[in-house]
Amino acid sequence: MQHSLYLTTAEAHSGKAIVLLGLLEWLHRHSHNIGLFRPVIQQSPQQDRFIQLAMSRYELPHSPESAYGYRLQEAMQLISEDNSKQLQEGILQRYKALESQCDSVICVGTDFGFASPALELDFNIEVSRHLGAQVILVSNGLGRSMHDNIEIIQTLLRAIHKRGGSLLGGFINRVDPDLLQNLKQQLQTLNSPASHWFCLPEEATLEHPTLSDLVRTLGARRILGQDEDLHREIRGIKVAAMQIPNYLEHIHEGDLIITPGDRADILLGSIAAYRSSHYAQISGLLLSGDLSPAASVQKLLNGLQEIPLPILQVASDTFDTAMAVGRIQPELCADNPRKLAAALGLMETHTDLQSMLAPLQMQNTRRVTPLMFEYELLQRARSDKQHIVLPESSDDRILRAAEILLLREVVQITLLGDPAQVATRSAELGLNLQAAKIVDPLTSPWRKEFADIYYDLRKHKGISQQMAFDAMADVSYFATMMIQQGYADGMVSGAAHTTQHTIRPAFEIIRTRAGASLVSSVFFMCLPDKVLVYGDCAINPEPNAGQLADIAIASADTAAAFGVEPRVALLSYSTGTSGKGEEVDKVREATRIAQSLRPQLALDGPVQYDAAVDPGVAASKLPDSSVAGRATVLIFPDLNTGNNTYKAVQRSSGAVAIGPVLQGLNKPVNDLSRGCTVTDIINTVAITAIQAQQNGTQE
Repeated sequence: MQHSLYLTTAEAHSGKAIVLLGLLEWLHRHSHNIGLFRPVIQQSPQQDRFIQLAMSRYELPHSPESAYGYRLQEAMQLISEDNSKQLQEGILQRYKALESQCDSVICVGTDFGFASPALELDFNIEVSRHLGAQVILVSNGLGRSMHDNIEIIQTLLRAIHKRGGSLLGGFINRVDPDLLQNLKQQLQTLNSPASHWFCLPEEATLEHPTLSDLVRTLGARRILGQDEDLHREIRGIKVAAMQIPNYLEHIHEGDLIITPGDRADILLGSIAAYRSSHYAQISGLLLSGDLSPAASVQKLLNGLQEIPLPILQVASDTFDTAMAVGRIQPELCADNPRKLAAALGLMETHTDLQSMLAPLQMQNTRRVTPLMFEYELLQRARSDKQHIVLPESSDDRILRAAEILLLREVVQITLLGDPAQVATRSAELGLNLQAAKIVDPLTSPWRKEFADIYYDLRKHKGISQQMAFDAMADVSYFATMMIQQGYADGMVSGAAHTTQHTIRPAFEIIRTRAGASLVSSVFFMCLPDKVLVYGDCAINPEPNAGQLADIAIASADTAAAFGVEPRVALLSYSTGTSGKGEEVDKVREATRIAQSLRPQLALDGPVQYDAAVDPGVAASKLPDSSVAGRATVLIFPDLNTGNNTYKAVQRSSGAVAIGPVLQGLNKPVNDLSRGCTVTDIINTVAITAIQAQQNGTQE
């Protein structure tokens, strides 16, 4: 994926189609497969002007039906039901399906049809974040002074920064030509993360609607003229109600004349005026009232086909027709070569897309939002479906999550519990769990098999065969043995059980993998624009230096396995060599051990949290570090620090915390918080499935 761009505006009718055309033209030359996507459309995809512009002019590898997320009515319904997350998830899912077919995707924001401009801009920025797209902003400079244009841009920059959007550049469209040069200079002085700002002057050819816009908008029927005649611009509107002598004194160049269909005098007088060198040339006639010219007049018209004066007809009365025509906005369509040429001319003359877009081919500017991370987890899990056992079928959250996972075909699922009770409860909740396998440990024929194996594993600890058989009645032990024996690929539990209850059977049965000295854990902390990995925040209370080094290396491997580039910071209350004391010495020794075991790994410590994640602080405290200021994996010195920190970040910043994800076991078992949500369960199941996939490739 070379490019992911999000074109949006701060208001309606900003002229983003002009910018879109220029971007598409550049991308078409530099990418094999371009995709166009719209989060919300007001009409059908076949009627959406942006989709049709791209589809008609460029060979896109996808259908119009795959080029949008929701219809406006559907989006409004979700918003009214306070289901904004579902709306964003649906948009992301549709976008990802399109992205897989393309080398480059450009997204075109909404048309300001379902919210105030400020709220809709926020919506578009939010969508751009979830799609991992860089924003290209278009502002309307028509009728605005230098001061007004700069003030609006500064307001928009604050809005984008507040929402965490990634701004690549911007365009001010329809600028007064007299302001053009000074405005360009002022834009370069803005305190903005984007260095690419362009101004497009007002262009008359693009400012007026055409007769084809009228036909498309009002459904007018053509009774005279050819297709190419419909490219004529409507520069003014006249309602003809006067007699011919007075009417002729009021027509101007490019006027659209609206008159009832039975006014043969106006119709014939307009044709004569059109042929006369003494009168302005009108753009066309629009006959209202669903009235057709008399047969004799129609015969006359049929003999004048060589006159390029379009005559159109609509059913509405004259007043309603005039009002509707006045609301028509100019559109940039692939079938209008004049407007296309004018738009491309503006973009080529007044912009430098090469400087703005070419670096994207070499830079990774992708930002990861929680929604993106969650979506990609499900996609990876679905790519090689694994079998996950969920022991806690008595918990409604587990049942709800299981249904979603099955409907989305992410994994195969076994639920442990009494089949009749599970069926009754799922019916009460309105869930369909027919695709799930339900096993009762108390009656399963596997119980005896598992008890015998467990007895052999633990008899040196003094357990009897009856104790082993009784242990297999416990859902955590039974599920863990399912994994050990290959009846399932992974387990997720903890919604109704303690961490100790969930993971003790894994320590006894599955045990640690070769090369791992202990089992540890990480949390994926999904911040608004990135994912950090925190370890160990759930398992080891007081790791020594060697164990801390093991946790750091295991956490780096886990991060890499889930697409997070590992840059590991071992945290302490001191940075570098400045601090003294037993605790900081432990972190210093752990850093030395980890570096000796993995010399190629980007790893540093001891580092304070602020120096680990803030480039400004890092430049002062640890300027020569390749990790400080850019750390993605943060290793806490003990469980007390790690557990409190992850919860503080989660609750204070609104970050999504996924985990704990256990690492170091031979086969994947993961623990849930007893306060988990359905989404937490779904994410943890997906992570467990991905871990199982990786185990399969290593065997």
